[in-house]
Amino acid sequence: MICLGIESSCDETSVALVDGTVLLGQLTFSQVDMHSVFGGVVPEMASREHLNKVAPLYQNLLRDTGIRQNQINVVAVARGPGLLGCLLVGISFAKGLCLSLNIPLVGVNHLHAHLMAPGMEQELNFPAIGLLVSGGHTSLYLINSPFDFKLLGKTLDDAAGEAFDKAAKSLNIPYPGGIFIDRFASFAQPDHKMFPRPYLDNTNLDFSFSGIKTAMVYHVRDNPGLVLQNPTETGPDFKPSEELATVCSSYNWSIADSLRIKLKRALDRHEVKEVILAGGVAANTMIRESISRLAMERKIRLIMPSIAMCTDNAAMIALYGHMLYTKGYHHSLNLEAVPRGRKIPWDYITLMRDVPTTQFKQE
Repeated sequence: MICLGIESSCDETSVALVDGTVLLGQLTFSQVDMHSVFGGVVPEMASREHLNKVAPLYQNLLRDTGIRQNQINVVAVARGPGLLGCLLVGISFAKGLCLSLNIPLVGVNHLHAHLMAPGMEQELNFPAIGLLVSGGHTSLYLINSPFDFKLLGKTLDDAAGEAFDKAAKSLNIPYPGGIFIDRFASFAQPDHKMFPRPYLDNTNLDFSFSGIKTAMVYHVRDNPGLVLQNPTETGPDFKPSEELATVCSSYNWSIADSLRIKLKRALDRHEVKEVILAGGVAANTMIRESISRLAMERKIRLIMPSIAMCTDNAAMIALYGHMLYTKGYHHSLNLEAVPRGRKIPWDYITLMRDVPTTQFKQE
């Protein structure tokens, strides 16, 4: 069964075709260069660019894969969370295809798709603890099955990815800054006392990164020499000063260790078969190393997607949409987009009369 996936939740326009867990092809257009001028994503520009790119990408995907329109069995689309205007572009395109081809539509929770993305590359076993770390979200989930997610903790303010990008902006590092901070950090050892490990004086599983972001702003204010004078020269051959490298390494370590500690708490409270690390910030070197060491200490399997599957992509939408539809779940053409900050409902229509839509608890 061939599933078309469409992703347009933020600044990547992506389309992909999968047959089960086999990726037949994927095309993605990134708007990073456009938004880097403004130091972050401009929602109106992002929406307009999705509108310009989604149809040509779809046509090119069919051409590159040799798949004909009438061979597509189901369309899966990211319904949220994300930027409302961006989501609406993808959803409208998906609805048009489903109406014209007379095939089912599956709305996909973008966050759950991130956590299921490694399933395209390796087998997932449940129950599992999922740690999702991205630009807009930092969350811990207990995953009992691909259709049963329980939210254990989430960010109360800034997400880890946002903390990286805001810190980079204060250093005059180009957007998206998290990639540069990770690269610069490799040139020095972290000073564990330079920045606080945020929001650990508690027993819960929530996150907060606004404090460490503020700590970086104050540190830069007191050390203005850290600020890059020419951010356009931060190419692959650029080597940061020892002072800047130490700041980046220390900041990186504080965030990575906070994630490790909260994940350790979750593992102390729930017996699971494996840990799934996912999201765009899961590509961060220090975070991957920190979580890997924890998994080795706990003798538990760690599942991490390849770097290419960490960022927003349509392959993960298609994969999870395929899983949902195979189980009997789909949506009508009344499917609504759900922007960031609103809970995504479990409102699927089921094709299996013996599986009620209320069977699985989603939080």
